[in-house]
Amino acid sequence: MRKLIILFYFFNLISLVLWAQKVPEGMVRYSPDFKFNDGIYLGFSQLKNNKPVPVARILSATDHYDPEFFTKLLEEKQIAYFDDFGVQQSVSVDKIWGFSRNGVVYIRIGSNFSRITVIGSICHFVANITTYNSRYYDPYSYNPYYYRYSGSPATTSTTEMRQYIIDFETGKILEYDVQGIEVLLMKDPELYDEFAALKNKKKKQMKFLYIRKFNERNPLYFPENK
Repeated sequence: MRKLIILFYFFNLISLVLWAQKVPEGMVRYSPDFKFNDGIYLGFSQLKNNKPVPVARILSATDHYDPEFFTKLLEEKQIAYFDDFGVQQSVSVDKIWGFSRNGVVYIRIGSNFSRITVIGSICHFVANITTYNSRYYDPYSYNPYYYRYSGSPATTSTTEMRQYIIDFETGKILEYDVQGIEVLLMKDPELYDEFAALKNKKKKQMKFLYIRKFNERNPLYFPENK
C-alpha cells in the first residue's frame, strides 16, 4: 500500500511538471536562439507580440539593406511608415519605444538606445544616462577692476552608466537594485521568500542569480514566427 501511495505521488508530480512545461498553442518558448522580427516598436506591446513596424513598411531615403539603416533612421526627427491598414503615419523618434535589428532588441532611455542583454520574464540592460546641470556663470566675479555685475547661464553634462530591469508582464522599468528585484520576485512567492531570507549584503551579491532563477521558473513565450 505504501508503495502504491509513493507511486501515485511520483506520477502526479511528473504530470504536474509536464503540465507546467506545456507550451501554449501558437506560442514558442523564448531561448537565446529566438530571433525577434526587425523593425521599430511604437510601444511595449509590439515587443511582447514580436510584431514591430516592419522595415519594409518604413519610409526612408536610406536603403533597407544598408547595414547602417537604423543608425541613420534614428538620426531623423520623424519616422514615416505605413500602418496595418496601409495608411501613411508619422512618429517622432523620441516617441518610439525601441527597435529590433538583426534579431536584437534595443530600448530607448532618454535620447539613447540600449541593447537589452537579458531577455526573460525579468529583463536586464545597461544604459548610459546623460544629465544636464545649469549654473550661473559670472565672467567678472574674479576681476577686481569691474564692479558691474554681468552673468550668463552655463550648462554642464555628465554621463553615467546605470542598470535597469523590465517587468515583461507590464513593460515597467525599475532600477536594478534589491528593492526592484524584490518587487518582481513577489510574483513567485517561493522564490521571493528565499531571497527575502538572505542578508542584505548577500541580496546585493545575488541579484543577477535570482533574475536567472526567476526566468527559469517563469518562462517567456512569444507568438510563432510565420
